[in-house]
Amino acid sequence: MQSMRFPVSTLALFLLGVSASALDLRNAHINVEGSLTGPEHKALELLISEVEARTGLNWPIGADTPFQHPVITLHHAQGASAAEGFRLVVRNGRVDIQGSDERGTLFGVGRFLRTLNWKRGDVDVADNLDITTAPKYLLRGHQIGYRPKVNTYDAWTPAIFEQYVRDLAVFGTNAIELIPPRSDDVEDSPHFPLPKLEMMVQMSRIIAEYGLQVWIWYPALDKDYTDPRTVQFALKEWGQVFRALPHIDAVFVPGGDPGNTPPRVLMDLLEKESRVLRQFHPKAQMWVSPQGFSQAGLAHFIAILNQHPKWLNGVVYGPGVRVTIKELRSMVPEEYPLRSYPDITHSIHCQYPVPQWDTAFAVTEAREIINPRPFDESTIFRLTSPSSLGFITYSEGVNDDVNKVIWSSLGWDPNADPVQILREFARYFINPEYEDSLAQAVVALEKNWRGPLLTNRAVDNTLLQVQALEQAANPQMLLNWRFQQILYRAYYDEYVRQRLVNETSLEQQALARLRGANEANVQATIERAKLILDRSATDPVALDLRSRIFALAEALYQSIRMQLSVDRYKAVAVSRGANLDTLDFPLNNRVWIEKQLAQLQPTNDAGEIVSGIRRILNRADPGPGGFYDDLGNPTMQPHLVDEGPGYSKDPAGRFSVQFSAQTFSGGFVGRASRDAIRPDGPASFMQMPTAWWNYAQSRYDTPIMLRYDHLDSHARYQVRVVYVGDAHSAKVRLAANDGIDVHPYLQVPVPLAPLTFDVPVEATRNGTLTLRWSPEFLGGAPTLGIAEVYLIRK
Repeated sequence: MQSMRFPVSTLALFLLGVSASALDLRNAHINVEGSLTGPEHKALELLISEVEARTGLNWPIGADTPFQHPVITLHHAQGASAAEGFRLVVRNGRVDIQGSDERGTLFGVGRFLRTLNWKRGDVDVADNLDITTAPKYLLRGHQIGYRPKVNTYDAWTPAIFEQYVRDLAVFGTNAIELIPPRSDDVEDSPHFPLPKLEMMVQMSRIIAEYGLQVWIWYPALDKDYTDPRTVQFALKEWGQVFRALPHIDAVFVPGGDPGNTPPRVLMDLLEKESRVLRQFHPKAQMWVSPQGFSQAGLAHFIAILNQHPKWLNGVVYGPGVRVTIKELRSMVPEEYPLRSYPDITHSIHCQYPVPQWDTAFAVTEAREIINPRPFDESTIFRLTSPSSLGFITYSEGVNDDVNKVIWSSLGWDPNADPVQILREFARYFINPEYEDSLAQAVVALEKNWRGPLLTNRAVDNTLLQVQALEQAANPQMLLNWRFQQILYRAYYDEYVRQRLVNETSLEQQALARLRGANEANVQATIERAKLILDRSATDPVALDLRSRIFALAEALYQSIRMQLSVDRYKAVAVSRGANLDTLDFPLNNRVWIEKQLAQLQPTNDAGEIVSGIRRILNRADPGPGGFYDDLGNPTMQPHLVDEGPGYSKDPAGRFSVQFSAQTFSGGFVGRASRDAIRPDGPASFMQMPTAWWNYAQSRYDTPIMLRYDHLDSHARYQVRVVYVGDAHSAKVRLAANDGIDVHPYLQVPVPLAPLTFDVPVEATRNGTLTLRWSPEFLGGAPTLGIAEVYLIRK
């Protein structure tokens, strides 16, 4: 909810194309009207210190203001308008900031800071502003967990954490969610400046000092809460945390991810925990999510809610909930508010993956790359938020920093333009002089991820845009971690693209060489083909870009403690944002081809070796009268049927087919270590054809379907399929047409291997065939993945 009132004179200037006058604030004084509360004093401190940090100017506080010096008046909140709202007026050499309550004062100061035009030794603001506004959504927060799994937060001191809280508050954030000392993580981090509980206490204090809400994400990790000894242990453990923290507003316990406790047992535990919580924080709330529940488990959960437990305050919608947020809202009794818990930090193998992300990006940049997605996040926000009172996002580092600002801003005003949000982001955090160029650079980074990378020349242009900003930047801007993030992504994207272009060409050259193999020249041909393939390592491209990426990774570690490498910066794992370690991951079939050629060497029969080479060259050939689909490649899936609503209406892919890729943090690879990035690594997928690196996937009960027409009604067919999964994948059934079994439910094999099944002859008798793969959904959010399908005419 937002209104802006301009005096007639300002409107006339605007219509004439003349900008309104600016109020020079270099010699401004601050006047405090009324007795400020503690959080309002923090707002005043924020105002003074942030202006000084940007301009070097120190605005004094005092009622005695020199004649004609501009006055900035901060009014004590009077409760005159909507909760957390404010009025900001700039007129006749005066600035008035009036909050409706303590948070309104803080957010009014934040909005004022976002309007300032500043540089070293200078600051002004557009005169004749009159803004009255209040937030649409009651809850606008982000999770910041002090634990090893995150790739930044675990190295933060209380001072760094406080600065980030201030940064978020400027854009309207009103809640921070913490994580307890024991979670689904390793016990220690080499980066911890303080013990976990001590840091948590400090974080709770800082958040409360600014008048923001303190939430705790508290998973129920123990195996059996039907055991009274386990329950007593949990009550004591949680109670120690509750007692230690100076402030708690709410505790949120996920039903799964992690945790696997049946609804009745979980709710009995939380009823007891809520009593412990309120011994130390009488007004604190208890919230729970049905994440990971099966259909029966969700029904049981709703039945418990219909008994109206008084100790429960609300329900959370997070990743892995069986139904949509709108459906859950209709199922949950109205007395329980619904909060959203969206994943804004991951790019793949997550709640909202990047649509049709190119495999080259997926295997190098992976899940936790710097990921500004202003338009994707706006789509997700606008589809999901109307069913909730607001959100606290799931975050595992500052790689999603832009996304946090997008969500906080939209939580205040859902109609806000994402590009204008980015302009304010750039103006406040980086440099007002380049606010539009910086905003457009962030938009360009999101567009880099659209469509096949091999032909996406926009990536080249994005780097040119960013390099122009880099060349114009002053030293302060170059040291700014948010600008460094933009640079890192632009250089990384372009480096991956140049490597992809080069390695694709090298593979084509090597295959062309192998096509000329005969019994007389086969050994020399193999050696020449291997030399061509190895040129990606022996004669690499874009080394200047690579060097700049490494320099920026070091800069980001120094500036904000991002851990982009396991060896260099002690990230907890390659899968946890250490994408510097996967920067040079092969982008073609080099490792697979060389492995296949090596397997041919033991034989001395040149004819067999030539035949083996033909099998390599014709790997995707389904034979005469056959059909082939590479389901991970949107350009090579002619028979795929996708009847879902598409990304704009279904970004979570609940009812649509999505496309994904193997990475070190998803697919069958799982939580891979550094060893996995070696060509002979224990979980390496480099040794497999690139067609197995990407795949079509569906979630929950949504099937994957292929449809074939004009088949030979007298022929017999086989289907050869490559499933993608791991030990936790759903079982899968393959049926033809209206339910003719091709194979019953089976577990996806690990490691990957093609499986071949006969298609019943009655299924193709009419010359058409529909193949339908259905997952067996038991709980959680397993995905069904299929890399390749051959329909072979026998």
